Amino acid sequence: MTAPLSPTTFAAALALGDDALVLSHRLGEWAGHAPVLEEEVALANIALDLLGQARVLLSLAGDEDELAYLREERAFRNLQLVEQPNGDFAHTIARQLYFSTYQKLLYGQLASGEGEFAPLAAKAVKEVAYHQDHAEQWTLRLGDGTGESHERMARGLDTLWRFTGEMFQPLEALQSTSRSSGVDWQALREEWTASVTSVIEKATLTVPSGPQEGAWAAGAGRQGLHTEPFGRMLAEMQHLHRSHPGASW
Repeated sequence: MTAPLSPTTFAAALALGDDALVLSHRLGEWAGHAPVLEEEVALANIALDLLGQARVLLSLAGDEDELAYLREERAFRNLQLVEQPNGDFAHTIARQLYFSTYQKLLYGQLASGEGEFAPLAAKAVKEVAYHQDHAEQWTLRLGDGTGESHERMARGLDTLWRFTGEMFQPLEALQSTSRSSGVDWQALREEWTASVTSVIEKATLTVPSGPQEGAWAAGAGRQGLHTEPFGRMLAEMQHLHRSHPGASW
């Protein structure tokens, strides 16, 4: 019989699982709406990768279907960043750049350790490396493209910047330990900032400005507080399961 998770490990599995689940659903909303056919495939593949990660993580915490489809809004622990609406394509790419860079660095640290999340991280970091590269290449193309694409990419980066600070609020179960199996959150933040800054500047764009502490402090998704669009997204995501309780096919 598998030993129950500690409360902190349960909380971390739920948080990371919810991140992947919610962003997977958001990317799935592009089906039939992506600007070119190639992006239909690319975004769908990224969504499926994230869904696979979500299933593993939520299965650690309990029944994956119940956790995905029967929890209320305040019980979700995802970052506010991933729940933001898709907006235009540049807005989606800005969200992807911020989150995939974070996820790649986070999983890279977890994969090098011995904790409960190391096996998942070792597999997922390879997937996320593609997600990050995809977002980086599109940021460069849009930022250094036409006047309109440049403006839209800049607007997406600026709009979502205030949600990025929440990514670096430590999850207790992932903290660095004597086994070196945890996350160095300060190093993660510094590496993320350097990576994102490099991409933005290469794209002839400007790193968003504003009160730095206020920007980093924004967001309370980890505490179950979500932005208005999340409730509508959740209702859509859970509708079928809640309409046919206990159904199987």
